[in-house]
Amino acid sequence: MSHHTNIRVYYEDTDAGAFVYYANYLKFCERGRSELLRAAGFENKQLLDERDIGFVVKRLNAEYHRPALLDDMLCVQTDVLEVKNARVIMDQRVMRGEEILFEMQVTLACIDIKKGKAVKMPQDIKEGFSQYE
Repeated sequence: MSHHTNIRVYYEDTDAGAFVYYANYLKFCERGRSELLRAAGFENKQLLDERDIGFVVKRLNAEYHRPALLDDMLCVQTDVLEVKNARVIMDQRVMRGEEILFEMQVTLACIDIKKGKAVKMPQDIKEGFSQYE
């Protein structure tokens, strides 16, 4: 099951040519992952404050297909491919209607924020992610 997050392209998201600046696709995808986590019953701040855990990007592979433009309504589609003990692998696409503009595969590591080291992901969070596998 895919998770969807809608995002409008604002002037601040674009370069001088009214195209979305390339790094902003990563920000859009970050928002999609945060909203997926929220839909699964968790929030980043709650995990940081109450459990001292967070998720960091360990690896990503991205491909740009077509530019998004000022005022476009985009959809970030996020699919969980695999949930492991300390990491989760996701596919993400930024779409304009049915057209894929950008896609990437990202690996997130679950870390202890205070120690800065990978830790085993709590079972309830693993189950939350698994809803989107």
